[in-house]
Amino acid sequence: MHWLSRLVVGALLLPIYFYQHVISPCTPPSCRFTPTCSEYARQALIKHGPLKGLALAIWRILRCNPWGGSGYDPVP
Repeated sequence: MHWLSRLVVGALLLPIYFYQHVISPCTPPSCRFTPTCSEYARQALIKHGPLKGLALAIWRILRCNPWGGSGYDPVP
């Protein structure tokens, strides 16, 4: 991965890490999928880089609702 992509991915991962380690432990589990949406976003960014990873993460968050699916949904 290009150094600029790594820098952007690192910046995008910071709020995810903050959520996973500070906010999420204080709230009851609510994600319908495995892995959780935040973990999916983290994995997608690391695996696919900032553009495709962010697009996959946003699509996943949009699907995580009472009318969406549930269950095991790994990063492609």
